Amino acid sequence: MSNSPEQQTKPNGTARSGQGGGAGRPRGGPGGAGRPRGGPGGYGGQSRPRGGSGGPGGNAGRPRGGDGRGGDSRSPRGDRGPRAERVEARHTTPREQPQPLAEEKLEERVVDIARVAKVVKGGRHFNFRALVVVGDGSGMVGMGIGRAREVTDAIRKGVEQARKHMIKVPVTGSTIPHEVNIKYGAAQVMLKPASPGTGVIAGGGVRAVLEAAGIRDVLTKSLGSNNVLNVVAATLEGLQSLKEVETESQRRGKAVADVSPFWKRRSNG
Repeated sequence: MSNSPEQQTKPNGTARSGQGGGAGRPRGGPGGAGRPRGGPGGYGGQSRPRGGSGGPGGNAGRPRGGDGRGGDSRSPRGDRGPRAERVEARHTTPREQPQPLAEEKLEERVVDIARVAKVVKGGRHFNFRALVVVGDGSGMVGMGIGRAREVTDAIRKGVEQARKHMIKVPVTGSTIPHEVNIKYGAAQVMLKPASPGTGVIAGGGVRAVLEAAGIRDVLTKSLGSNNVLNVVAATLEGLQSLKEVETESQRRGKAVADVSPFWKRRSNG
């Protein structure tokens, strides 16, 4: 049985078997019409350059840079109307320079430094705890607690915490507007206004808080526990609970002199 012409092998190598009765066509070799890229022998015997005509049906190529959809080519990137104007205005308008913040003059007082131990599986870890009070001497005061392996790091952490939790204290002259008695935990602190020239009659953490707040004449008494943390916290809570003389006089419907400290009423009378 003889082989058909479709199955015969060409001397140059294995031919491409085609369906439709044609001889194999090695690329560019003898024994068949080779089809070099871009040369004759392509679709319809015409060359098909990149971007030109060619292919089945003779459709026109789409040159690079055109839209290819029957429309005009896209406009340059800079001609986009309002958005380009906004971008240009944003780059040409001078920015407002931020005003430098005034440096805060805060007074830092270290009330207590203690060594604390944490018991873990492998033994104990020793750290330092620093109790710090920060104030500006004009009615702003805050308390912070910092813990670290080193004393300096503990103080720094306490100062940062105290700056974040500062409160405003109403001050009448050089003293507080009225008497207050505050209990915090087992600590109890009494604060009482005093006449000018009395000074700060206090000790320990209470004195540090009052002097940092800018109070120069006051009478105090610690009536409960002497735990320094609770005493300082009670003092701060008492200062925070103070009321302005003007606000209290409006609430009671009285004159400001009637709710002022006694030495002010005496000087006015």
